[in-house]
Amino acid sequence: MPFAVLPALIPDIKPLYDTYFAAFTADPDGRKILDLLFPDGYTSDEFRKAHTEGTLAWLHKAESQYTWKCVDVATGKIVGLALCDVFIQPKKTKEERAYPGIPWLAGEQRQRADQILGPLCEAREKVMGGGAYIYVHAIAVDPKHQGRGAGAMIVKQLVNLSNDSGLPIYLESSASAEGLYKKMGFVRVPEEKARVVHNKEVLGTETDVEVPLMIKTPASTKD
Repeated sequence: MPFAVLPALIPDIKPLYDTYFAAFTADPDGRKILDLLFPDGYTSDEFRKAHTEGTLAWLHKAESQYTWKCVDVATGKIVGLALCDVFIQPKKTKEERAYPGIPWLAGEQRQRADQILGPLCEAREKVMGGGAYIYVHAIAVDPKHQGRGAGAMIVKQLVNLSNDSGLPIYLESSASAEGLYKKMGFVRVPEEKARVVHNKEVLGTETDVEVPLMIKTPASTKD
């Protein structure tokens, strides 16, 4: 069945994040990110209620963040999402663009998150600096609907936005998704430009993990 990628609406917050948490929980790399961001758990009704309320409050003040939903046209159900910042007028100074930290974490939990997320922000600053661009925080597809082309449809929508606006796209991929992005025209950032390798002891893995940093130049600016 076909999909449609549309701007998300306020009533979509709960089903959007049902999809988000289902997708990240099913993926080993994604689950580590959830454990990092929400170390006290993320499955209880109390947490989800607070998360929905917090997301709504954030959307009322967000200046550059946008969410797209991927809808199964046959059922009307949300099966995927993309969460992005579209920096049309980026903050001017490096200090303004610096990693802000995770506000709901403190102590050792915040320190651990900073060790993982801080280097990602530093790498993005090295590559994109104060330019205008699209930053993809997350693309997620409900595990029950993976393999049907929803992920590719979401990426295509973002590529179309990039081509229409002339803004490049930057994202941090998982190892499992890197192939899809390459098929859609993304390339890895050269190691001499920026490289992020997470320490196994901090991330809780058997080996250090290198993050594929990906970028796509809009068609309108290619040679």
